[in-house]
Amino acid sequence: MKAYVFPGQGAQFAGMGKELYENNSQANELFKMANEILGFSITDIMFEGTDEDLKQTKVTQPAIFLHSVILAKTLGEPFKPDMAAGHSLGEFSALVAAGTLSFEDGLVLVSKRAMAMQKACEATPSAMAAIIGLPDAKVEEICNGITDEIVVPANYNSAGQIVISGTIPGIDKACEQLLAAGAKRALKLNVGGAFHSPLMEPAREELAKAIEDTAFNKPVCPVYQNVDARPQTAPDTIKTNLISQLTSPVRWTQTVENMIADGATHFIESGPGTVLQGLIKKINKEVITESRS
Repeated sequence: MKAYVFPGQGAQFAGMGKELYENNSQANELFKMANEILGFSITDIMFEGTDEDLKQTKVTQPAIFLHSVILAKTLGEPFKPDMAAGHSLGEFSALVAAGTLSFEDGLVLVSKRAMAMQKACEATPSAMAAIIGLPDAKVEEICNGITDEIVVPANYNSAGQIVISGTIPGIDKACEQLLAAGAKRALKLNVGGAFHSPLMEPAREELAKAIEDTAFNKPVCPVYQNVDARPQTAPDTIKTNLISQLTSPVRWTQTVENMIADGATHFIESGPGTVLQGLIKKINKEVITESRS
């Protein structure tokens, strides 16, 4: 069975999507439509901008979404997934590719999500850090033991690789304790703030109304969502989980394990980069992975 997966923030690169735009008429039309929906020429920044330009909040998330979805819609064989999933932002790409959201509605929600997250980051200085080489349970135990600051597991990426999220003092304290407990690395990430933590509550509240007001259809295949790592097809459940996503951890390890248990043998990453392929291979070396980028 084929599973399509879609990357999240951090996968962007200068020049992304340009070849697709120039060589595929359907992709060209979708990129031009995106410029109109967003009210600025995101294609100019994607195709000709610098890495620094692509880090702008209003650009990064829509750019990755556009690259991912347009690839799935326009390249090679017809898009016929048996199941789909996305990492954080990538969940929106998965939902559009699976027909739950229209291209236009998906892009509008991603743009609103980016702006809401930026405001939440500006409201409270915060950070994230990648922890390598400790069991998930130990990371959870140490985060739970820090009660005077906010620090929580945010991304369960693969066995022995977890990202934590919280206030800057909370992250500093957790990193010190995790290294003392035997972590191989505790590396602060170059991100705007504490994604997938309680500090994103203002963004969750802002995005919730937009999601509730958007039409969601039944997907053409099950979509495994970040919040519960389970396959979902009911539009109301998908909406509820998507609203919870900003303040809940991304359960990527569990998602991939569940997809494999349900029959996935071939994972196709649609979007910039190959980060998810690497994570999937760390979770299970036996599955086939490939990239559409």
